[in-house]
Amino acid sequence: MKRSWLRTIIGSILGLLLVAAPFVTFAQEEADRQEHEHDGNRLTRGRLIFRFDTFGDEAFWGGTLQLHRAIEGARFGGVGAGVSPKTALGVGLKVDVDALPNLLQRELRNGRVDLNDAGVTLALLKLNAVVGLKGEFQSGLRLQSIGIQCALCHSTVDNSLAPGIGHRLDGWANRDLNVGSIISLAPDLSAVASLLQVDQATVRKVLAAWGPGKFDAELFLDGKGFRPDGGSAATLIPPAFGLAGVNLHTWTGWGSIPYWNAFVAVLEMHGKGSFCDSRLSDPSQFPVAARAGFDNVRDEPDLVSSKLPALHQYQLALAAPKAPRGSFNEAAADRGSKVFQDARCNSCHVAPTFSEPGWNLHTGRELGIDDFQANRAPARGYRTAPLRGLWTHLKGGFYHDGRFATLMDVVNHYDSQLGLHLSARDKSDLVEYLKSL
Repeated sequence: MKRSWLRTIIGSILGLLLVAAPFVTFAQEEADRQEHEHDGNRLTRGRLIFRFDTFGDEAFWGGTLQLHRAIEGARFGGVGAGVSPKTALGVGLKVDVDALPNLLQRELRNGRVDLNDAGVTLALLKLNAVVGLKGEFQSGLRLQSIGIQCALCHSTVDNSLAPGIGHRLDGWANRDLNVGSIISLAPDLSAVASLLQVDQATVRKVLAAWGPGKFDAELFLDGKGFRPDGGSAATLIPPAFGLAGVNLHTWTGWGSIPYWNAFVAVLEMHGKGSFCDSRLSDPSQFPVAARAGFDNVRDEPDLVSSKLPALHQYQLALAAPKAPRGSFNEAAADRGSKVFQDARCNSCHVAPTFSEPGWNLHTGRELGIDDFQANRAPARGYRTAPLRGLWTHLKGGFYHDGRFATLMDVVNHYDSQLGLHLSARDKSDLVEYLKSL
């Protein structure tokens, strides 16, 4: 009887499972679909944040620095000559061709648009076509304020319509962008001068020294505008792609992607949000940040924190672009791959990220360079830079400050530093391999 009863119960359970199986499968498929849809929506939202969100920083760039007045010029109610498209393109600003009406695209192709007219710049801003900049307008072409976006430094265009005008390339470092020149356009830099406890002339001298493709994120923390040797303390704008699986980010490894997004949005872009890092309360290493209370910023409303998850997901999805055929010698690159392994370059630059799993920082002594920039960061080290997509940022040099003009200069440095004794052909092949990644 017991066995018969047990068989009956088991049979009933199996029957229920068989009947329920289609519903369980459907429920799981529906859950998977919703999760996929959620991920897709978050990715789309992250892209929009990366490209178009200012986090409320118009209050600083427009309200405090009055940068919009210099952009529009006296003719449109501002000050000075205004910023023409020619000037804007000359300082590395880019134009998103997909934001332009077809008629305007045709006029640009045919050379029938006056690129010396500041009014055209205002029209482009009103179309939301200037990558990384958002104009707030009162009426017509009268600018009320201006804000900046992540894409200003970490996007460029493919130049498909004209130099500086094309489809967006998110995550690419804009090595044409002269951030210092753009900020210097502001008629009033007294807020920056007050923060750094210097005069405005000194601020403008520091900004003028940056040059294309460089920015100094630590200036607002330690006030060091120049290196001990007199060179600019600014560093190259890094790419924002190929970061999935990479531990620390930026040249000196301040933190993860969401850390750096919050840091930049609040402390560098001057958006409205929350940011905390007790390391910035150290007055010996970060005198400006400690004095300004940057170790614990809490703005209301917080326009940053809720956007960090989607922004993080979008950046993780930005894969390093593959090197186009013809941009490197394939046979030499194949040989260079073996040189890369034999020389043990892969002991630090580990595939597939070509950074270093785990704690990816090294001292200046290990790299054979000075530790000035490393000592401006909490961990006092230099990150093992991911190598994929090197071909996208050959302009401006290599290492954090561009001290090595070419990849061959980098190879020669390591050959000397590590005693590799590479032949001329080995070096050439290794360069081609690096260009192929």
